[in-house]
Amino acid sequence: MITFQPLGTKLMYKTLLPLLERWFDEAELQGFSLPYSYHSDSQSDAETFTKKAKSVFEVFMSRMGSCYPFHQAAYAGQMLKPPHPAAWLAYAIATSVNTNNHALDGGPETSEMEKEVIRSLSRMVGYEPGTTLGHLTSGGTVANLEALWVARCLHPNKPVLFSAQAHYTHSRMCSVLGISSRAIPFAFGSEEEVDRFRASIAGAGTLVVTLGTTGTGQTEPLDVILPLCMEAGVRVHVDAAYGGFFTLLKNSGFLRSAPFEALGGADSIVIDPHKHGLQPYGCGCVLFKDATVGRFYKHDSPYTYFSSDELHLGEITLECSRAGAAAAALWFTIQLLGLEPDSAFAAMLRQCLEAARRFASVIGDDPRFELLMQPETDIVCYFPKAGTADDISRLSREIFRDTMQQGDKSLYLSLYKVDGKEFSRLFPHVESGNPTEPVTLLRSVFMKPDHLVFIHEMHNRLRASLQRITAQ
Repeated sequence: MITFQPLGTKLMYKTLLPLLERWFDEAELQGFSLPYSYHSDSQSDAETFTKKAKSVFEVFMSRMGSCYPFHQAAYAGQMLKPPHPAAWLAYAIATSVNTNNHALDGGPETSEMEKEVIRSLSRMVGYEPGTTLGHLTSGGTVANLEALWVARCLHPNKPVLFSAQAHYTHSRMCSVLGISSRAIPFAFGSEEEVDRFRASIAGAGTLVVTLGTTGTGQTEPLDVILPLCMEAGVRVHVDAAYGGFFTLLKNSGFLRSAPFEALGGADSIVIDPHKHGLQPYGCGCVLFKDATVGRFYKHDSPYTYFSSDELHLGEITLECSRAGAAAAALWFTIQLLGLEPDSAFAAMLRQCLEAARRFASVIGDDPRFELLMQPETDIVCYFPKAGTADDISRLSREIFRDTMQQGDKSLYLSLYKVDGKEFSRLFPHVESGNPTEPVTLLRSVFMKPDHLVFIHEMHNRLRASLQRITAQ
């Protein structure tokens, strides 16, 4: 059975678990947070219920034990980061109260925590908290939906533009909202390319820039794009769902600092605390530089918003019911770890970037593998060397399957498809075959600090897998 606790955090869990027990003891004394009885108080019924609960729990644990080991360093597949134990503790406690941050009536204290969190995130990205509007969401999809909805409200007949590397949610949500949209090239290497970009954005309402693309973790050149959009009167929305928290490291030397330095100039920003913010799913966030866009959310309700004359979060969100536990967990985490460049929070992010760079260096030195590109954040794409693109795709898929089947020496990766023509441009020495077919590569996401000490073991498992496959 899989061990669910993250490596290296056993002591922290042992420290925090008694706090959870203390909460329930104190809550029982105060008589407000423990659930009421859902069954009879008779002794026989209680014994039957206990027996059934134990039986169901065994089945539950058996089924959960079949999950991939997301919390362990051997898992470097998808964007799944274990919540910090502090977030897990706060979420568990807040869930027992089950507040709803739609209105102060349903979550007075967790609503205040959410407002404090929004101020912290606003400062982090370079916004002025006093003039910023924002709130938490169930995830980046809804957060981007809200940003695009505001874009439509401001420019109802103008298209939304983005690059080919943008998350598919943007084209999908534009379709939902009835907004015309299209992908345009983000190329700025020559004056001709810059002129083509200017021509492409003419007449647009909003341009989406991604800091931390989901495929390769690249940061699009916001610092170059922003002044061009301002010149053309085009709004800029930044999808920093994955890369937003890396702004804490903008002066660390690990990142291209300019795109993150420019972040405060964007009109709206999306960040996902449930990615690099150490939070459980689902916790997204949308921020607007100009708080006056709140006028588009304005509505009235005959049965909420009565406990206070202050702004209720439900008056500035598209979602209605939202878990107050998400705000509580994020607030607790930020209070404990800090959200400054020299904080423990930033130190953990730095380890993730360092792990990706070490792995890229090891892969770059191995004659059997090749990098797609140098990592900009903590995602590395690479492939086993072969004479043809078809063989590269085949070997990548076989390694992906083989590494998961090695017991306690397993490795969990993901796959990434690259346009065949683009791959041929980058690697002309590889026989392309059918250039219309995508080339499948390996992809590793180094979201856990524990990856830093696992790099050489991971490399050994990759090499062993390739050797098993080629020996067949």
